[in-house]
Parts: sequence; C-alpha cells; structure tokens
Amino acid sequence: MPGNGKIGLRVIMRSRGPEEGPLFLCLPKFRRWKAIIPRTEEDEPRINHEITSPHVLLVDENGVKVGQIATPEAVRMAEERQLDLVEVAPLAKPPVCRIMDYGKYRYQLQKKEKDARKKQKVQTLKEMKMRPKIDEHDYDFKVRAIKNFLEEGHRVKVSVFFRGREMSFLSKGEEVLSRVVAECEGLGKSESSPKMEGRYMRIMLTPVSPAKPRKNRDVPAAEPKREEKN
Repeated sequence: MPGNGKIGLRVIMRSRGPEEGPLFLCLPKFRRWKAIIPRTEEDEPRINHEITSPHVLLVDENGVKVGQIATPEAVRMAEERQLDLVEVAPLAKPPVCRIMDYGKYRYQLQKKEKDARKKQKVQTLKEMKMRPKIDEHDYDFKVRAIKNFLEEGHRVKVSVFFRGREMSFLSKGEEVLSRVVAECEGLGKSESSPKMEGRYMRIMLTPVSPAKPRKNRDVPAAEPKREEKN
C-alpha cells in the first residue's frame, strides 16, 4: 500500500473458510512472511495496525518502559524486531502496548487454560451395589472403593438389592447402609435417609470437603521463674 506512509504489504489472497487458518502476508522490507492471526473472540487484544489510538505508552519486549510514542512508530519498532505490538491496557490514556510474539503468547495462554481444565475435578455419580447378606470380605472391598470415590470428589449411590423373600427383612438393608455411612464418616455424608426404589434400598453419599485447620493464636511463652538466692 504505497503512498500512505506505511510499509508496503504484499498479501496473498485466496478463497478460504474460517477453519483453514490464518492468511500470510509478506513484509518486503524485511523479506519475511508473517501470519495474520484471526481474532476469534471480541475480548482479545488489538495488535499492530488494528490499534486505533494515535499514541501509545510503549513497553518493549524486555519489559522496559519506552514511554509515549506514536502508534505507527511503535508498530515499526515491533516489525523491526520481527514481533507484534499488542494492546495490553486499552482503557488507559494513552493505551499501554507491549512488543511481543503474539502467536507464541496466545499458544502459551491456551496451553495454560488447557492444563487448568485438566486439573479441574469433574464430579461424576458412582454406584455401588450390595446385598442384605453381604459377606465381610466383599463388604470391606466395596467400602474401600466407596471411600476412594469420595476422596476423588465423586458422589456415590449405595444400593442394597432384595430378592424374593428378602423383601420381608428390609431392616437388614438399613443395617448395611447405616454401617456404610458410619465407616465413611469424615469423607462423605448421606443426603437423606434410606429410600426404597422397587427392590432397591438406596442412599446418596456426597463428598465432604476436609475441614481447614484453625490457626493457633500465638500465646506468649511464660517467663521462666527466677530462683531466689538465699
């Protein structure tokens, strides 16, 4: 674009959809290709020639405050370093802009967000089924599994299934569920008393966040008693 005081750009135009990635433009003065990164969100910062303010407060790539400078000059300085001018504080007067590699910055930001999502615990519903006459070994195994689910932050539905004549001894199921609640105390709590759903007696256990230890107030130490000399 000669004659407008800006560096001439040779843009390669082609028919493309939004999924095909950025356009690339050539900066003849520096003989290099640079990607035009399309902004996907409205709250993303303006970069380079998108910045509309005539002057900016410039911070260079090393974090050194350069001071107030004309925007075209700041863009030129960024291009000489083969970097981008990024508007980091648009509401300031004048806006604060920083010289950086915007593509690398966006990649690192997206990577941090992805890692943060991985670390977030997703609560799911687990279910553990028992019998009113469950043997001790099977019971211990299933209670350990319930405790592990609660420690991981999951809700657990504990069910006791009754067959045939076992429906006449519902108290046996209540005993099993009460024992489970007692052994999971400190890790989970029952949302309600046992409820019948067909041939199943069920309770729902929700994880309990560990209590934060109270800060001990500093108590001044007692001064040692002085021995009286006779």
